[in-house]
Amino acid sequence: MDVVREFANGALRLRVLRYAAAEEVHGAWLTEELAARGHRVSPGTLYPLLHRLQEAGLLKSRTEVVDGRRIRRYRTTKRGKRVLADCRVVLTELAEDMA
Repeated sequence: MDVVREFANGALRLRVLRYAAAEEVHGAWLTEELAARGHRVSPGTLYPLLHRLQEAGLLKSRTEVVDGRRIRRYRTTKRGKRVLADCRVVLTELAEDMA
């Protein structure tokens, strides 16, 4: 078991929820934004993650056509925002304990 990898994966999920809480996001944008934060995420990792978060009721999505291409946009649900807020409390406590 790689504890660091598990922690990084949790951080990735929280970042996706945070970005989608601020505005609608799509996969290509998320890939770039996450890469800027040190998360090198392939489409084969990102899209299943988005689908799992949606199945868990933390994200919702809609599809639109832009320049003839279908784009799926994601947004954090009310439940996702509550989970994100709860995780922020835990992270704050963790940061205080680690300092």
